[in-house]
Amino acid sequence: MDGPAVLAAHAALQRVLASFPNQDAGACESSARSLDVVVGLEGGVYFVWIDRRLDRCGWPVGSQTEFDWFELYAVSPEGKVLGQRVRHP
Repeated sequence: MDGPAVLAAHAALQRVLASFPNQDAGACESSARSLDVVVGLEGGVYFVWIDRRLDRCGWPVGSQTEFDWFELYAVSPEGKVLGQRVRHP
């Protein structure tokens, strides 16, 4: 992964982690361990898709605390979040 892609992933991941409730801090379900991050580049902008993987925290495969949860971010090569699409049904 190239450097700007790492910056983009980090910026989006920090946003997601900051959005989790403080009372859940330290729980696996509210940590980076429970998240998948996919980065793509289109038109000079990185698109970062973040999805939950609770099976990494001992839950059965496919388990979710919310149906169809994901977040999508547009991030500059410098790591600035340009936009966000949150899917919290």
